[in-house]
Amino acid sequence: MAELLTLGIVITVIPHPEVSLLSGEETDTNSDLMLARLLQMQYDRECDTQLRREERKYNGESKVSISFENYRTAHPYDGSESSEDEVDWQDTRDDPYKPDKPQVTPRKGFTGKGKNITTKHDEVLCGRKNTARMDNFAPEVLVGDGLGMDLKLSNQVFNSLKQHCHSEQRRSARLHDKKEHSTAEQAVDPRTRLLMYKMVSAGTLERINGCISTGKESVVFHANGGMLEEQPVPEEVVLKVFKTTLNEFKNRDRYIKDDYRFKDRFSKLNPRKIIRLWAEKEMHNLARMKKAGIPCPEVALLRKHILVLSFIGKDHVPAPKLKDTMLGAADMKTAYYQVLQMMQQLYQECNLVHADLSEYNMLWHQGQVWLIDVSQSVEPSHPHGLQFLFRDCTNVSTFFQKRGVAEAMSVYELFNCVTGLDLTINEEDEAEFLAQIEALEKRNEDHVQKRGKKTFPLSSWDGSPPLKHAADD
Repeated sequence: MAELLTLGIVITVIPHPEVSLLSGEETDTNSDLMLARLLQMQYDRECDTQLRREERKYNGESKVSISFENYRTAHPYDGSESSEDEVDWQDTRDDPYKPDKPQVTPRKGFTGKGKNITTKHDEVLCGRKNTARMDNFAPEVLVGDGLGMDLKLSNQVFNSLKQHCHSEQRRSARLHDKKEHSTAEQAVDPRTRLLMYKMVSAGTLERINGCISTGKESVVFHANGGMLEEQPVPEEVVLKVFKTTLNEFKNRDRYIKDDYRFKDRFSKLNPRKIIRLWAEKEMHNLARMKKAGIPCPEVALLRKHILVLSFIGKDHVPAPKLKDTMLGAADMKTAYYQVLQMMQQLYQECNLVHADLSEYNMLWHQGQVWLIDVSQSVEPSHPHGLQFLFRDCTNVSTFFQKRGVAEAMSVYELFNCVTGLDLTINEEDEAEFLAQIEALEKRNEDHVQKRGKKTFPLSSWDGSPPLKHAADD
């Protein structure tokens, strides 16, 4: 319609009274000028409606919004009372319900005369000004409607609030930066997300379903396998993501710095790269265990600090930990003998000590106990290897005795049974037993330093032949 007016096209209208498009009143349409104004107002109204739609599209649910107010056209003839065509007060620049700002004292520092003089240090005036200044705090600080309640803040209170807000902002910035560079609970940092995305893009994984477990050192995600170098990945796998926060590993270096397999590399790595060494260490330990026939997850892929393992469970439901199972007496007895056999195999065939064995790191699946979390496992020749084994025996013996397994051996008997040693047992003196273990470890350490060998015959006191090493895959 506006284009027709611009081109100067004359519109012939039969003169008769019409109803106004705006107010509903009868309007004389004999005048071409009046008709043109009506058409122009209708066109402007349609433009304003389109501008409102664009505002809603761009703003959405955002707290910060843009406005096309400057592009709208206001006509003195627009007297429409339609709620659809009115601009909502939220779209205007001024909030009609916003309380007035407190009175500001003039430059001379006071108002009034004589007894009615009011200086800039007036308690009430300063309190209201401090309340108004709270609007300048960060958006995440909820200050409420202090002006509406005529709240009056003293200078001391306002300064304390201001200092607290600044300190909270700095703390929030530090936490955000730390979280961006570390793997937190049930979350991963951007570098780890990129590694996981590349696995999916390359077809190694079809999709990653979500977090199924969290621990001190890692976060475990369930995923569906794809193809790896034309070899199928198991249908259900888990991604064990080792946490990149240094505080989780600062006290665990003793498990790796004295392991001859990684000792040379450990001294050359910075703390963050040691985390990758943890993943590699678990991969080698699992390979040894798999070769010996011990039930454990199978390694499918290693990418830096992400380990892809076979899933122990079915249909996205992980196998329960041994501590969470409600087994009968017969099944619990079976589980005990399975654990005993696996501890012997681990020590005698794999030449490993779990070093963190408990009911929390054993799963019950299809009538069988499965061992998990072996990143901290060391060889018996480790300076603290036998102490770690004694702790494992303590955890296992205590758990099964509490579950009512009458056949469960004591800690000392279990230690001798697993190692094949014949240490003197005194049930009432644990310190004596530990002293024998420390003496044997000291003898092993001296032997290694003197002859430069990696192993020492720990199977007996009389220097019997050393255990055969299981080769790393």
